[in-house]
Amino acid sequence: MKNFLTAAISIGLALACVTNANAVDRPNILFIGVDDLRPELNCYGASHMKTPNIDRLASQGVRFERAYCQQAVCLPSRISLFTGMRPDSTGVHDLNTKFRKTIPNAATMPQLFRSAGYRTVGMGKVYHDEQPQEWDNWIDTKELASDTEYHLDDIVANLEKRESEANSQGLKGKMLRQYVKGPSTEAADRPDIEFEDAAMTRLAIEQLKTDGDKPFFMTVGYHKPHLPLIAPQKYWDLYERTDIRLPENDFLPKGSPRLAHSTWGELRAYSDIPKEGDVSNEKAKEIIHGYFACISFVDAQIGLLLNALESEGLDQNTVVVLWSDHGWKLGEHAMWCKHTNFELDTRVPLIVRMPNHQQAGESSDAMVELVDLFPTLCELTNSVTPKTCEGASFAPILRGQTPSNWRTHALSQYKRSRKTGGDIVGYSIKFAGGRYTEWINLDSRKRQAVEFYDHETDPDENNNAFDSLTEPQASEYSQLLRRRLSE
Repeated sequence: MKNFLTAAISIGLALACVTNANAVDRPNILFIGVDDLRPELNCYGASHMKTPNIDRLASQGVRFERAYCQQAVCLPSRISLFTGMRPDSTGVHDLNTKFRKTIPNAATMPQLFRSAGYRTVGMGKVYHDEQPQEWDNWIDTKELASDTEYHLDDIVANLEKRESEANSQGLKGKMLRQYVKGPSTEAADRPDIEFEDAAMTRLAIEQLKTDGDKPFFMTVGYHKPHLPLIAPQKYWDLYERTDIRLPENDFLPKGSPRLAHSTWGELRAYSDIPKEGDVSNEKAKEIIHGYFACISFVDAQIGLLLNALESEGLDQNTVVVLWSDHGWKLGEHAMWCKHTNFELDTRVPLIVRMPNHQQAGESSDAMVELVDLFPTLCELTNSVTPKTCEGASFAPILRGQTPSNWRTHALSQYKRSRKTGGDIVGYSIKFAGGRYTEWINLDSRKRQAVEFYDHETDPDENNNAFDSLTEPQASEYSQLLRRRLSE
């Protein structure tokens, strides 16, 4: 895989991208990110979901059925998406690494479009904490949320009590955060505007009304359905908990290596979740219920944003992109959250609506990756793609012309950091018939474990069928993976 960590490209040269195209060829871009959203949406065939606004967007654009993230955890995925570079090239594999230290000369989407004459506006969850300098206008939405994020009086009072106790004990850092953690869910009978994502939507709509002679690139990053699963009561009321089904595959995939599993510690950090063992069936249904409610809440905010785009007369000259940074497990494989290479974590929803609604209501089975979004938007705006981008533009697909040589598989990865013995990365390729993963020790470069899931017979990835492969088959998959890694 190409490594640009020592590239001598200056940001100025990387961003010299605008052509002499007129305004008609430079559409606005509304870039909508939704955290932790798996493709469990009505428009993706999940008829139990109440997502009318995302469904409306899908009916006006192209829905990608096979879209995949580069690493199923927030920051690595987002940095990869906004730089067009894979995690091995960004050097970002966790939530703490600062990408401006690992790739100081890399061009990001907001930088590029800012240089190209766009008005760039960002808000919500986009990266983590390195973003203000990237934009013309970075809007900090943290002040829109309460100190606790929760709304119910008894929960807030308990958290305030625990915070006082923690301070008296001198707890700091992670120990303080863990001590003051609240429950994993909350249903509060409060108006939408009291919730951060709704208040952010109001600010985004105000930005759409801002006069200016420049096209805009605006990113709106929704926090939900990220934990804790907090949404107004009315969105919980859209679903009956008795109708919620628990997953049938609530067991570890048979024959899967330990490296493939996650501890779902992200969920265990909450006060109502056991530190060890499974959650009860009752609690599992509550978590799933909260996840659904949060999705419908965010869907309503997206609807307001799309309505505003239309009322301002901007919808016919704006590319709208809806994406998620990764998927999420809801008890499948005896796990929760993300942090694996399984299909549930790496597959994401991706919908793109063109300015003139070209290919409206179409779906594509093309294998696309989030790393492809940067070069795609460059092509759609007649901008020169930075040389550091490692994805491929799928703009032709949006125009109904899938290239005959388009890739037949998607590459994802996940890094397991270890104190001794060398870190291990699982490199995973998804192709039409299944998924193949190798776990490689970065120090010794030796293969530690292998997985193969046959999606023809096992679409839910319940059985590691690597041992059933013939030697030529196993060799073919291994060589395919290595070709991707060498690109």
